[in-house]
Amino acid sequence: MDLIQVMKALADETRIRILNILKDGGLCVCEIELLLDINQSNASRHLNKLTSARILEYYKVAKYVCYKINEDTVKEFPFLKEIIEEEAIKLKQCDIDYERLKKYRSSNLGCEDIKEGKVCLDINLK
Repeated sequence: MDLIQVMKALADETRIRILNILKDGGLCVCEIELLLDINQSNASRHLNKLTSARILEYYKVAKYVCYKINEDTVKEFPFLKEIIEEEAIKLKQCDIDYERLKKYRSSNLGCEDIKEGKVCLDINLK
């Protein structure tokens, strides 16, 4: 793994926000879009950058593509763990995103609900 590639992947607020909401486990692309209030194109671009740097890895669940933090890369670059677990949440937007994640998880909504538009308005508030 290339340190420069990892550092470049971290040099964007949206990518830090993605890592922040993935620190407790994987999420589907549609969930990432909802939680960060970003469109599919924007989400894909950032997810590809993080995946290319091997900071994230993806897996499929039925017809959905999910992303999670690559623990091997975190072991290789221990500063990633500190950034993800301690520093990101200090950013106001990351704190807002994480609160939205907690509301989303407690709502028992899933990818099908998002695709069908069955999303509580509370989740969409910033």
